[in-house]
Amino acid sequence: MIYVRRDPALIPEKVLRVAERAQAELEALPPAQRAAHIEKKSHVWRGFARYLAKMSYGKCWYSESDCVQSFKDVDHYRPKKQAKRSDTEVDDGYPWLAFSWDNFRLAAQRSNQVNREEDTDEPVGKGAWFPLMQGSKRATWDDRCVAEERPVLLDPARVADVRLIEVTATGKMGPTRFCLGEYERTRVSNTVKLLGLDLPGLMSARQRTMRLVQDLVYEVQKALVAADSGAEAAAFVANNMPIGDQLNLLQRLTDPSQPYAAAARAQLRFLGYGELCTSVEQLGAAA
Repeated sequence: MIYVRRDPALIPEKVLRVAERAQAELEALPPAQRAAHIEKKSHVWRGFARYLAKMSYGKCWYSESDCVQSFKDVDHYRPKKQAKRSDTEVDDGYPWLAFSWDNFRLAAQRSNQVNREEDTDEPVGKGAWFPLMQGSKRATWDDRCVAEERPVLLDPARVADVRLIEVTATGKMGPTRFCLGEYERTRVSNTVKLLGLDLPGLMSARQRTMRLVQDLVYEVQKALVAADSGAEAAAFVANNMPIGDQLNLLQRLTDPSQPYAAAARAQLRFLGYGELCTSVEQLGAAA
């Protein structure tokens, strides 16, 4: 998971107007008719898919997967019709956010839809899950206090959330050193589980990226060691063992447009070349 900056400039005015009309109609309906209206207007949020894809360079906002052989859903970060808070607790969710593009996230189906983990056959996928931390205030239609909620799921559109999660040396997702309390660590572990971020296919893809980074760094290190033996050696290396191509490729692998950029960044930090990464703070400066 890396930060995705939401850019309204990428969305045509006519698409926004369609969503506004659907929202105005929803606000005028009695409670019993809202769910049917939302279901009838599913084309509204689907119309945002291509523009959300531009914001993340075609990648799933949660997993960073760019698989072109898989459809991607427009996920409602806060579920639009039903919110599953625990195995036994379900409520009406956030119907007033059904047509709010601020609540949309582009999601690979394996992260968004409930499915089965290949090795354990356990259910994974966000579905209607949206648990809140114990004691959190809960927004309702009549009290839309979403800013006061304490959600468990991390949000790739929030820099503060993305700072809490990183790729570990094994290719799994885990907490960063900025997870200072039980709340933050609970958010990371539950996000990984509910979104299927450690499914075998994703881990393998991250590990491939990390091996590529390691191979490129090895070539750079060979040249640096050779150049460190004196001015004459440095001149020879500059002429015969240039490292510019490797450095450029390493930096490109950390670019947000690349799949599994978080894995490339993590590997560079592990190997002591973190200065080649683009920082999440720079990416989120305009957030």
